Amino acid sequence: MKSPENKADSRPRHIAIIMDGNGRWARSRMLPRAIGHREGVKSVRRVVEACIDKGIGALTLFAFSSENWRRPSEEVSLIMDLFVNTLRKEVDALDRNNVRLRFIGERAAFSENLRGLISESEQQTAGNEQLELVIAANYGGHWDITRACRALAQRVADGELAAQDITSDAIAGALSMPDLPMPDLFIRTGGERRISNFLLWQLAYTELYFTDLLWPEFDAGELDMALLWYANRQRRFGRTGDQVEQLKGA
Repeated sequence: MKSPENKADSRPRHIAIIMDGNGRWARSRMLPRAIGHREGVKSVRRVVEACIDKGIGALTLFAFSSENWRRPSEEVSLIMDLFVNTLRKEVDALDRNNVRLRFIGERAAFSENLRGLISESEQQTAGNEQLELVIAANYGGHWDITRACRALAQRVADGELAAQDITSDAIAGALSMPDLPMPDLFIRTGGERRISNFLLWQLAYTELYFTDLLWPEFDAGELDMALLWYANRQRRFGRTGDQVEQLKGA
């Protein structure tokens, strides 16, 4: 996974978002939670379009965590159906807009139908280059790091890798999305101030932006506000502020 340290542009290359608040948005309007999730899909569409317009290279959305299976079975079933219907409706439009769709997370728990749609959508959009749209579904940071460690341990057991060669770069390369830059900007809607087991390794030096807005309320204008906040951050990566300014002038 590429390092962000030499980024000169004030625009993030990779944005990661926890889309929180669909259920609360619906409840505040005395509507079923299903309506909130459907409105959340509209926000996804708006943000994807905004990222294309602004030249953002990658967008990772936390759609369903490995812990979300603990929710009521009716809501989980609804979310799975929404995944299926959204993929069927949106993949052609994403393809026309040169968006590459990718999924990270453990797929085994999904239905055969959903797994098939995921694979088909990835294959259909594999050659697109305008935006890398990554959907984290049945994903957890602990799962990601554990899976990477197991893969590296197996390589050691097979004699392909020495234990002393398990470096930070080696671990990063075994995680999900090793070809993408680390997220520069993390956004969480819904008022919570935590990262909830999302991209734990990858967010080590990411700028964290929290908003009280519920996800169905988030649009291109709100993304602009997050990008303006990001542009005014000084990203030091362990250096002093003076060093960063000297590097900018070099």
